Amino acid sequence: MLRVFDRNVPMTANRDSLRADEDQIRALIRAQFDSIDWAPGRDGDWSRFEEGFLPLAQLFGARRPAQPHSARDFTDRLKRLRSEGVLESFSEKGVGCEVFVIGNVAIAAAGCEMTENGGEVTRDVSAFLLVKNPEGWRIAAQAWDIVDDIPAAFAAAGLPIDP
Repeated sequence: MLRVFDRNVPMTANRDSLRADEDQIRALIRAQFDSIDWAPGRDGDWSRFEEGFLPLAQLFGARRPAQPHSARDFTDRLKRLRSEGVLESFSEKGVGCEVFVIGNVAIAAAGCEMTENGGEVTRDVSAFLLVKNPEGWRIAAQAWDIVDDIPAAFAAAGLPIDP
């Protein structure tokens, strides 16, 4: 679902541009989930993950109290867990993504199912703050929390769950 908050811009004049922005943001978020997927004999695409973020972007994991981390810190931690044998395999699957474009900034909420070592699935919802630069959309900040049920979490927040 596309929502526009700029009252000075007629929706019909910018519908295609806004739809393109939404599609680019969804693709960026999907790429984030896809890039930190690995198994024995296959690495995650660490550089692809990091390229989705602005250089000084901050990530806030589910652990509390919240502590900011850079995208590089995050990928270094994942690489370390893999090399230590803690996470031999890891995959993420996006489940729903709601995007709100407001000019050159956007916010998005995206659900994710994570599978560690082929075992139990953990679910989370990430909130993204995004900025559009001349080269395209990048993530300025991301925070996430663990949830039991992604559609229920979206519904509780009053959000539809788009694919």
